[in-house]
Amino acid sequence: MPDLFAPSLPAAPAATPDAAAAAITRGVRRAFAAQGWATVTEFSLKTGRRADILALDPKGGLTIVEVKSCPADFRADRKWPEYEAFCDRFYFAVDTGFPVELLPEDRGLIVADAFDAHVLREARETPLPAARRRALTLRLALAAAGRLHRLEDPRR
Repeated sequence: MPDLFAPSLPAAPAATPDAAAAAITRGVRRAFAAQGWATVTEFSLKTGRRADILALDPKGGLTIVEVKSCPADFRADRKWPEYEAFCDRFYFAVDTGFPVELLPEDRGLIVADAFDAHVLREARETPLPAARRRALTLRLALAAAGRLHRLEDPRR
């Protein structure tokens, strides 16, 4: 009878970049929710770019989090500076294995797994103009309500 617990079994494959990004996103959203923040993923900005996470805190502050699942993902992405015009705070979120020395030192940094996240470096605060804040908050509310409606009534 074969030994089912033999140490010769191959190791589990490493997570794909998509799976890693999903885990990081989940952890960040959980941590924000624990603080009373509302989040939306893949939020479309007026520029046509999509923020990985847009979060609204209880005081009305808007935070964008750019999730990076691997160094290649960061090296290939040069659009992230455009996001800063649409938030009060900007963070990168990575997992514990990411070489954080690749990321700009003057941006916020969150380390996350699928269950939680921790801020390693606070983002600088750059308050949005009132008109842009109002427009983004309204679009966030409409996007979130629309997504919820589609979950409840997919035939809409």
